[in-house]
Formats: sequence, C-alpha cells, structure tokens
Amino acid sequence: MKYTMAEDAEEFNLFSVGTIVSCKTCFGDDFEGEVTAFDYQTKILFLKCPSKSGKANVHDMRMINLDFVEDVVIKKEVTNPVNGTQSLMPLNIEKLSGRAKQHVKERQRLVNALTSGVSNDGVKLFLAITKTIAEVTWQGKNIVVMNQVTIQPPYHPENCKAIGKGDGDAVNHVKRIVDKYFKDQAQAQSPQPQSKPHLQ
Repeated sequence: MKYTMAEDAEEFNLFSVGTIVSCKTCFGDDFEGEVTAFDYQTKILFLKCPSKSGKANVHDMRMINLDFVEDVVIKKEVTNPVNGTQSLMPLNIEKLSGRAKQHVKERQRLVNALTSGVSNDGVKLFLAITKTIAEVTWQGKNIVVMNQVTIQPPYHPENCKAIGKGDGDAVNHVKRIVDKYFKDQAQAQSPQPQSKPHLQ
C-alpha cells in the first residue's frame, strides 16, 4: 500500500506501532523499519531500523519528518496493535532532540550549498562521504571533511587539499573515498553486458 504525501497526509494518523514501512525522502534517502511511534500533529514518524553496524539485536532509531517525505509504502500491517497493557521501549528524548537538531543543521547546510550553485556531483559526493564520515560541512562550494581536508570543484581526488599544515593521512583517506565514489558512479552508469542464450 503506497501513500503520496501531497494527497494522503491525513491517512498517516492510521499508522500502528509495529507496522513495517519504507519511506523515500525528498533528499533521495530511503528508510525502512518498524513504526515505534507517530506524532500526527508534527508528522514525525519514529522508525526502528536495522543498524548500519551490522550487529545483532542492535537497531537505529530514525526520526522522520513526513513533510519531507515523497511517499511511504506500508510493507506489513500489524495484526495485533499495541494496546494499553503493553508498553513501548523507553526513548531518550534529549538524545533524540539533539540528533534532530543536528540533522536540521546538516540539511540546512545542504540547502545553502544548493542555492550557491553546487553541482549535482558535488551534492552526491557530499552525501556519499557523510555515510562514512560524520564531520562533513560546506564552505561555499567546497566540501570540508573533518576540518582537515577541503574538496574543491569539480570534486575529483586531485581536488582534495589539506587545510593549513594538514594531515597527509587524512587527505589520502578522503582521496580514496572520492576515488571509490567516482568508480562506483562509472560502474553504475556503464551498460551491463547481456547474457547470450544457450543453444541446445
């Protein structure tokens, strides 16, 4: 079952704890997980998602603002919704609030970069780096990593420069990430060879 945010926002108050949903944000991020809470007034959806660490019995909690979601697909509807006799897991509101504020700051920096004319390659590379390194910001059209490395347009490995005296290891590490990003992009865009039918 798929809902489009513009048309079906009113339906989201029907989400039950335990429902499995996938969300696609307007920033191109995809999240899938189990609904643990939903605040209809603020349209904030709390999802318990598999941890990126890969550790068993460890989950990431995601706060998703449905105002920035293009669509939501209900993968599995809960058959026994949580009732008054069951309790939800305790949430660290202070920690979640801090994460939300940090996420807003990151998105604001991304918006500022887009409005300053950063290329699509720059934006995609920025998002790719943030999956590996948390401390990534914009300085005009330049990507700044860990306050040690700056990546200037057109954002290729040779455009990675140390800030100040810098750290050679940090520069080399960022260069490897950038190089892998462009190799993955080239591989994704290259036509896949078609398998030939076997003759009997």
